[in-house]
Amino acid sequence: LKMSWFWFYLPLHLLTVAFLCHSIKASSRFQQSFKANLFNFYHPLILADGKETTVHLLKDIPKRYYFILEEGRALAPFTITVTPCDVPIEWSVLMHKASASFLGKATQGDHDTQEVSKSLKAPSMVSAVFSYKGNSVETYMGMSSYSALYMLEFLSTERDTHITVYLTTDTMSGHLYPELPMDPRIDVLGVGHTTVTLTWKHSPSVLQHRENIQYCLLVNEKHNYKSLCAAETAIRSTGMKLPPVLALSLSPYLLEPQQVMILSNSELSIINKVSSGEVRQICMGAKNTYTVPNLSPSTQYYFDVFVVNLLTNASAAYTGTFARTLEEPEPKVTMLKDGEVIRVVMDGQKQSVYSLQYQARHKKIQFTFQLCHGQVQVHIAKNAKRVASGNISGLRYFSLKGKLLDTYFVQLRSTEESNSSVKVQVSSHFHKPLFPLLPESLKIKSFSKLRTCSSVTLAWLGTQEESEYCVYKKRIEEDQVWMELQSADRCSGPESQHRSEKVLCKYFYDINPQRAVTTETIKGLDAGRLYLFDVYIFGPSGIPVRYHSKVVKTRKKC
Repeated sequence: LKMSWFWFYLPLHLLTVAFLCHSIKASSRFQQSFKANLFNFYHPLILADGKETTVHLLKDIPKRYYFILEEGRALAPFTITVTPCDVPIEWSVLMHKASASFLGKATQGDHDTQEVSKSLKAPSMVSAVFSYKGNSVETYMGMSSYSALYMLEFLSTERDTHITVYLTTDTMSGHLYPELPMDPRIDVLGVGHTTVTLTWKHSPSVLQHRENIQYCLLVNEKHNYKSLCAAETAIRSTGMKLPPVLALSLSPYLLEPQQVMILSNSELSIINKVSSGEVRQICMGAKNTYTVPNLSPSTQYYFDVFVVNLLTNASAAYTGTFARTLEEPEPKVTMLKDGEVIRVVMDGQKQSVYSLQYQARHKKIQFTFQLCHGQVQVHIAKNAKRVASGNISGLRYFSLKGKLLDTYFVQLRSTEESNSSVKVQVSSHFHKPLFPLLPESLKIKSFSKLRTCSSVTLAWLGTQEESEYCVYKKRIEEDQVWMELQSADRCSGPESQHRSEKVLCKYFYDINPQRAVTTETIKGLDAGRLYLFDVYIFGPSGIPVRYHSKVVKTRKKC
């Protein structure tokens, strides 16, 4: 580490002047005067004992801090812990030790300024006792001397960054940082397609202070982090704010839009959506074995465990590890027959991918997909080459052209952890559509001004093709609304409704699509009650399509 001796000696020279401004009658008096003048002149550069200090570094500009010891602490141990929060840095500890003649003259009251200044600036009096370069958390342990002034110099040669520095002379009682076990490695117990099970040896701090210490696990797809400070800095660099690790269990309101919080079985997880993939933080209390769920198959993940002091927010890092999840097994393939309608149900946890195969008997074919529940993506390949893909919303058609006996491979993937389902048909008979012609929107509209205590007025779009529309109603309670709307099976027909819920059926069409709108007033309702309304449209094949359910509340007073 390149040192600028001028900047090291400048404070020492000024301190010499300060010393001689006082009458130094004894060694203890000398120490008090030394420390008093050091604080008066360089208080912002003095490292506090027993307190963590955050230091901001500018690229290629050294930064220096000083410390001296309390009176009576001669030949006592001290430690300095430096935690880089981003890039590797260089840092060193230098000591200036006053000569015996200088101390003797000081205690006798001899105030020869030139002699004292010369003694302070003698190169032999300054020595580098420790230096380090890297981005690991490093601790220096030394023995203090009452006649020594210590200087720490830090330098970042890559870019602006920040670090934390912790100095303590109390090495026997209490620790700011939780202790790591003798073997701080993380062991991988098992690897699955979407899970990895980890274990690590308990921290002595957890065993002694279980209520104030917890483990937090960081999962990402980029690399391991040597400190929690470095991990938080990396996530912030993506442009999002990251709550402190302890806010994971205390302040969920700090979450950003790109973050998802999951709380279950006394474990709290925060998932950050970043450009390089997900970064997950899981705090699991004092448990030292954990199975990470919901990972992607055939993906390498990096795992870091931090033991965190809940009272001080200080942390210590275990040695990180990595593992690659297993490749997803080849899905079973279901053969499709021309004109046949099948319903595919995908379990987001066990089988999120479903595969279909079809051999064309005509040059032109059409795939039809009707989303029943959840969210589904479809990919269609012809002779091993992708020809169509997209998300399924409501009804979706893919008309494709090829050769006789072309083989089509269809892959359906659920994008939700819960179950998803979809109806699928492939047909070469375009003149015999399976589903009715649909309007631009399947939304049902209600007119608030036309609501009464016993009736509501609904409207929905029709088409240029004459079709049958059937309306159903169901009275529900306030606490049933969310469940009714979320669990609705959009592929189910009127057979899922009770006969008493049927209101009416009517035929309707209009050649002009701008005027293809119909309204209906539903009477005989109870005042101040919620009703769930469904409308079904039937095409020539008799297969219905359900409009989006609508919840309307009648007026309480009229």
